[in-house]
Amino acid sequence: MALHGHSHRAGIRFTFRRSGTTNSTAATTADHAAAASATALAHTLAGLRVLTASTFLWAFFDKTFGWGYATHSGKGWIDGGSPTKGFLSSVAAGPMESTFHDWAGDTWADWLFMLGLLGIGLALAGGIALRLAAVGGTVLMGLMWAAEWPPARHLSDGTYSASSNPLIDYHVLYAAVLITLAVACAGRTWGLGRMWERLPFVSRNGWLK
Repeated sequence: MALHGHSHRAGIRFTFRRSGTTNSTAATTADHAAAASATALAHTLAGLRVLTASTFLWAFFDKTFGWGYATHSGKGWIDGGSPTKGFLSSVAAGPMESTFHDWAGDTWADWLFMLGLLGIGLALAGGIALRLAAVGGTVLMGLMWAAEWPPARHLSDGTYSASSNPLIDYHVLYAAVLITLAVACAGRTWGLGRMWERLPFVSRNGWLK
């Protein structure tokens, strides 16, 4: 009888230890999976940041030097061409149509547009000042969205606008990407984000991060 009772108690202790080991192993596995997932997400966002940076920087250099894509050779900014005149003068819909026509080709508009492209592109490439880049990029995309005015079914001359969506177009998606990268601190991976955030004037002013 005593032998049976001793065996029974030993079995209880063995079962309890095994359960604890299993839980610990499961928790460790879950921690490893979470860490791997976080790393993969950080790398994915860093890759998205670099791709988005290349989009803005390509637009800047193509419009500056006229590489023959969106800007014809010999028509670049450096050749005396205007980065804004062609686009803004062709605006044919929306409540700001006449305003954009007035802005088209103005020196201040050219400089602000080009500095915006360059600044946003460099910030994304370096992984620094992503909050500023998100704000500036969102404003820029908002103005370009207003210039194309997706809600319009017809242009001012009565022809179809060929708009595929009255609200969401690629400008809205670009703005969403910029905001996501800033919120996720995507500059800390494959970028200078951590070093930038440790700078005294940046750490004192969170809006510069």
